[in-house]
Amino acid sequence: MERWILAVDLGNGGPKVAVLDLHDHLLAVCVRPVSVKIGLDGTATQDANEWWDQILIGAREAIAMSNVDPAGLHAVAVTGQWGSTVPVDSKGIPVGDVLLWSDNRGEKYMREIIGGPISYQGFAPHRVIPWVRKTGGGPTPSGADPTGHSMVLQRELKSTYDRAAYLLEPIDYLGMRFTGIAGATPASMILSWITDNRLGKPVQYDAGLVRKAHRDPSKLPPLLPTGSVLGTLLPEVAQSLGVPTNVPVICGIPDLHSAVIGSGAVDPFDTHITISTTAWIGARVPFKKTDILHSIASVPGLDKNFPLVANNHETGGSALRWLKENVFKGESYEDTLAKAQAAPAGSEGLIFTPWLNGERSPIDDKKIRASFLNMSLRTDEPMMIRAVMEGVALNSRWLFDSYEKFLGRKTPKVRIIGGGAQSDLWCQMHAYALNRPVERPADPRDAQLKGVASWARICLGELSLEDAGRQAIITDTFLPDGPDARIYADLYQEYKHLYTTLKKTHHRLNKIVS
Repeated sequence: MERWILAVDLGNGGPKVAVLDLHDHLLAVCVRPVSVKIGLDGTATQDANEWWDQILIGAREAIAMSNVDPAGLHAVAVTGQWGSTVPVDSKGIPVGDVLLWSDNRGEKYMREIIGGPISYQGFAPHRVIPWVRKTGGGPTPSGADPTGHSMVLQRELKSTYDRAAYLLEPIDYLGMRFTGIAGATPASMILSWITDNRLGKPVQYDAGLVRKAHRDPSKLPPLLPTGSVLGTLLPEVAQSLGVPTNVPVICGIPDLHSAVIGSGAVDPFDTHITISTTAWIGARVPFKKTDILHSIASVPGLDKNFPLVANNHETGGSALRWLKENVFKGESYEDTLAKAQAAPAGSEGLIFTPWLNGERSPIDDKKIRASFLNMSLRTDEPMMIRAVMEGVALNSRWLFDSYEKFLGRKTPKVRIIGGGAQSDLWCQMHAYALNRPVERPADPRDAQLKGVASWARICLGELSLEDAGRQAIITDTFLPDGPDARIYADLYQEYKHLYTTLKKTHHRLNKIVS
């Protein structure tokens, strides 16, 4: 019987569910959209029941499309978004909306946790140092993380908070829905900042940090080592999918972690960039370090010896989706990208700053916003589309400068994955903007699905991390020394000063409507 893996990648736009064989081949992928609620008060929520329903539908469709023998299911693996909060009861059923990673209603409560009379960017040194020393980071002053979410639930949504047995990360919520078992890992709990992440420390919550975060220990899921098997499928879930019950479900890992494996950049300092709904630049490194001013830290990784560099652009590929769905409606992504190809490199000096939802790295500022700059009567639809794509690439360079300083070394080349990496044009823009060769593996949109499927086999002792990395086959390389290199170098010289130039204006404007 041919064995296969069921993999789930819970993105911000909805889950992707895939069937993969044990040789890193995608047999079927089903994408299921979900809705999101965004409010002027900082609300950003989704329905975790909708997540689950769509995952079951997607799983059944993927199994049917792949023509696999249901009895051959080898393991279930979960990856996806992190820094969101799902309040659930003792059986894992949601008792309220998901507070997403972008929900910043908790900002007003963060001064009592991380701020003080003498602060820089919302951090009081005497309060933040204990967090950084143990965890590598700390709760964000914007409140857009599980600490801020917990404060909102305690102060504003108390009935939901009181009904909740656990406050779970999304991947841990899915693990509980699959198995009925509550569990988390140092990897899934990164943005709660309540585990001692120093190398060699035991896997446990830090009681002092839990108190500082105003978290209730009884609502924290039991902590397991990263790479653990959480349990096996619940009978009702197995019956719904038509598969056996004795199938192991691996503790979920964030998409940051599955991206490392899926990109193939598994050796220390090997770098990948992901252009998904959000965007980031990451690598495995042999040290624990924090650059709190640029929101970059090395966090618990795939093993105890090599943390992962973590950072995040609030808006990556979703900038193009926003333009397509709200400005230039009714056409396919293929048509949209074809129009961008027709525009000149540099879009005649038109620059777009992709801060549609504020920014997190290299500046943590939820009040900065996107802008088109230097528009003229000649500016047309193709130029606007191309400028949005170029803005995402230039924003990556803005972060890349701080990232290389964090590493303490130059990065000779970069792997690129995510939905945005399907576009040759976007990959070439990143090569120009970063001034580095950019390598693209096969199936870049589904790299995290392939990565987490390999992770399941690593956890079951069937595959090494190095062997998993070698499964990523490079199909294309984009070089930085082409005919448009000078244009992007000049654009970046202007782009890197725009945050400082625009910050006060955007803050004043957002104060008017808040």
